[in-house]
Amino acid sequence: MLRRRAAAGAGAGWRWVWRRLSAGNVKPLEGIKVLDLTRVLAGPFATMILGDLGAEIIKVERPGAGDETRAWGPPFVGTESIYFLSVNRNKKSIAVNLKNPDGVRIIKDLASVCDVLIENYVPGKLAEMGLGYKDIEVIAPHIVYCSITGYGQTGPMSQRAGYDSVACAVSGLMHITGPEDGDPVRPGVAMTDLATGLYSHGAIMAGLLQRQKTGRGLYIDCNLLSSQVACLTHVAANYLSGGKEAKRWGTAHESIVPYQAFKTKDGYLVVGTGNDQQFAIVCKILSLPALSEEPRYKTNKLRVQNRGDLIDVLSARFSEKTTQEWLQLFEGSGIPYGPINSIQEALSEPQGFSVGLSRFVEFSDLPSSSAPLRAACEIS
Repeated sequence: MLRRRAAAGAGAGWRWVWRRLSAGNVKPLEGIKVLDLTRVLAGPFATMILGDLGAEIIKVERPGAGDETRAWGPPFVGTESIYFLSVNRNKKSIAVNLKNPDGVRIIKDLASVCDVLIENYVPGKLAEMGLGYKDIEVIAPHIVYCSITGYGQTGPMSQRAGYDSVACAVSGLMHITGPEDGDPVRPGVAMTDLATGLYSHGAIMAGLLQRQKTGRGLYIDCNLLSSQVACLTHVAANYLSGGKEAKRWGTAHESIVPYQAFKTKDGYLVVGTGNDQQFAIVCKILSLPALSEEPRYKTNKLRVQNRGDLIDVLSARFSEKTTQEWLQLFEGSGIPYGPINSIQEALSEPQGFSVGLSRFVEFSDLPSSSAPLRAACEIS
């Protein structure tokens, strides 16, 4: 028998909220219906969170192939990709051909009884089919309609397909990610997609609150480019306020020293010092107390200015012990620190089990990829 385990993932962060608000096993969004016309990652991630919070998710897929991420593997569980399973729990699937008038009618019928419609088509595509916001608003004035695109509804790039790695590059995130003297690097997970999914989820929640006050729905426009630029925070502010161009820093921080990973005898340890007192404590742990009294390192501003020499001294010291030895020395110090874990180590952290982050679900005898679509309205 084929058995696999998959991490519980998104939703663990607010499990305590459920415990407080779900008296009688009622989740916050129970009774809310979401019509999900999204695929790949940003939209499915947003609707998965809504599903975790109790909403009923009706995922609309293409007849036959379905969401293309069903084939994004290996690895697979049976014939379903792990990628697809990781962001599509708590959903019902229906296969509808939107190019067929009967398919359009089905979507309108569903929209009329749903609270939220979320889609990630190229701007104008659904409107051509009669499924744009203005079309849906006529039959469902209560609907919270959320569009997710690569670059927004207007402008010279609006008709481009939006994929995470491209938006990551265009937004500037890839410019600041990677080794200081190396090439730009794509983050290990699709952070631009995930950030857009989170923004979409939050905007939908706000839209539902506004509808409760006004009785009417609204239109939400989310896109990858805007979401990622918004997440540049202080890096963008440095340029906007002073014209300072950003650069890659590896694991280090442009404005705080030390705040980075250090190589140990057998791995890496990340240490952050947000103030001068913390720096003094780190120096004491490293048996380098005089370092904190060194005139060049007395303040964070001075440590940033003299980064190179200081990091050389600290790096040499960290290399003398194993990661575990340093972890024991830092324990209870109040200093932010931690090892660079592998995924196996991260999912085995005792703290993860304490907060429910590493709870697992057993997948056994899962249906084939066509099963979720079997009971759907396939219009060809």
